[in-house]
Amino acid sequence: MQTPRPFLLKTATWFLSFLALTGLALTASAAEYMSVSKDGVNIRAGADTKAEILWEVFKDFPLQVLSKDGKWARIKDFEGDSGWIFAPLLSKKQTAIVKVKSANMRSGPGKNYEITATVKYGVVFNLVAQENGWAQLKHEDGTSGWIHASLLWPENP
Repeated sequence: MQTPRPFLLKTATWFLSFLALTGLALTASAAEYMSVSKDGVNIRAGADTKAEILWEVFKDFPLQVLSKDGKWARIKDFEGDSGWIFAPLLSKKQTAIVKVKSANMRSGPGKNYEITATVKYGVVFNLVAQENGWAQLKHEDGTSGWIHASLLWPENP
């Protein structure tokens, strides 16, 4: 029986290490977006109920989770502001917020479809579906339709 050559062992070890690291990097780079589970939730300066309250968010407000520290999550909102939220107050419900001054909501996923509503900056919608760069959305008041994903945050929840 022949013993493996050192070059082949080094190459195989390097290749397996590369695959493992690449897999970890791809997993780590995927952004996690969640929404707030109830009204009146505080975003704080630190991971503690005694930390300064920076602002308050409402139910379904989308947030990007940057990191976690125990039962706290460091988050960022659509305006780039960051802070801490008590993680049990987050939901996996997919929502999106209008990030432009106003956006046309359409009856289908494309510019050729009829405009059904004009929506304003900061309005939050539930994400229903995505198709070819468009998001099908529904507001709690019943308003629904399609908006181009580039006008929303996150663009791809």
